[in-house]
Amino acid sequence: MNVEQIKEQTRPIVNKVSPVSEDSLDLMSGLIALEVYEKGDVFIDRGRKNNKEYFVYEGVCRSYLLSPEGEEVTISYFLEGSVLSPNKTRTANQISHLNFQALTKVTVASLNAEKFEQLMINHMDIREFGNMVLQNELLAKVEKEIALASLSAKERLLLFREKYHFLENLISHVDIASYLGITNISLSRLRKGLLE
Repeated sequence: MNVEQIKEQTRPIVNKVSPVSEDSLDLMSGLIALEVYEKGDVFIDRGRKNNKEYFVYEGVCRSYLLSPEGEEVTISYFLEGSVLSPNKTRTANQISHLNFQALTKVTVASLNAEKFEQLMINHMDIREFGNMVLQNELLAKVEKEIALASLSAKERLLLFREKYHFLENLISHVDIASYLGITNISLSRLRKGLLE
């Protein structure tokens, strides 16, 4: 993919969050490297160095952690056309707090986080974009926390279906159950009950 194609892939992702000028889009696109991962690949490892920002060009991925019992707990989903959690929120001293895994074949655009931060310092529209990504991340986390604390399992499943309408038939139900804070058996019962 050449720089012009990268720019065309990046434009709708950026504009959905906070539009930037063509010059700023050129600067951002010039930093992008493409990375492709197969279904199941973990492309960011908890405890390992990561100094990148990411846009999801194609596919679906998730962030997750391991519970003390060694079970995977899904934190967030990232769909085609979205921005991964910002480097500042998912790392400490460039060391990742989370694992990120491709749930389908995934193509991501990666940018060096320090170079991107420099663009944010020098260009107001890129700074506004970066700040909106942070704000959206915070809102998504708060929304999920409120849902886990105040909604029934059935209501959380219905909210999941509303937000990620096609994911249920695309990814593992074990991942969905862990995201909803329920067991896979409970999810199976809920799905059956909603069909009846």
